[in-house]
Amino acid sequence: MALDNFAFVFVAGFITALATGLGAIPFFFVQDISDRWNVALWGIASGIMLSASVFGLVLEALGEYISVSLAGISVSPIPTRTFLLLGAGLIAGIVLVVVAHDVIDGADVHPKRYEEADFRKLLLILGILTIHSFPEGVAIGVAFADLGLEGGLQLFGVVVPLLAVFMTIAISIHNIPEGVAISIPLRSMGVPNWRLVWWSVFSSLPQPIGAVIAFYFVRLAREFLPVGFGFAAGAMIFLVLTEFIPEALERGAELPRGGRRELCAGIACGVLAMVPLLFV
Repeated sequence: MALDNFAFVFVAGFITALATGLGAIPFFFVQDISDRWNVALWGIASGIMLSASVFGLVLEALGEYISVSLAGISVSPIPTRTFLLLGAGLIAGIVLVVVAHDVIDGADVHPKRYEEADFRKLLLILGILTIHSFPEGVAIGVAFADLGLEGGLQLFGVVVPLLAVFMTIAISIHNIPEGVAISIPLRSMGVPNWRLVWWSVFSSLPQPIGAVIAFYFVRLAREFLPVGFGFAAGAMIFLVLTEFIPEALERGAELPRGGRRELCAGIACGVLAMVPLLFV
């Protein structure tokens, strides 16, 4: 495996981390972000990630046996082994997110510690954020499994899977409202604007690391790709259902109809944005 491939995957993961910093940029110009926009962004991220999981990762795992085109869907007999590998991956991805939630819920990490943290506390925070961000990094790494092979998009002289492009965009969009969520309590404590950007990016730095690790393993053992795709899909779907949507509804609690209209509109936009995955 060429070193430049790892560098390419790392850069993609790093772009998603930088996108978290965009969530702090509005605070340079305004004091707060409206709940309506926050809910819509969470909805768009949810729609994109759900669609990417189903249209991209799951169908990619079954790509040899399912063909989708404008003429319709054709399905060949799918071996039991492929189903079992995909199912095992889905379950493993869900378990990872459950464990991550348990660790995060059991850790007393207050935003103020970001500013007061010594080296040991920074390591603790980084460890917790690694668990939280790892499924997203895995999704990026798995999506790059066919990097450099035929059938992708030519970028900077490298053939990049279209799924990887969509996945990078999806995680980046998701990270923007996450950056907003991190910045709000820090801003209330008087943290300078540029430090808001730094801590927002810092919270997602584990993603490029997770992306490279996942990419390495799926390239090392391609026969287990259904497990990798299932793992990333299971983690992402479970994250959306247990974290993204509840977070959106919590932020939209004071809006008309509890923000459900904005959430549904965002999800619909996210799904529509990912429909091209069905035909590539």
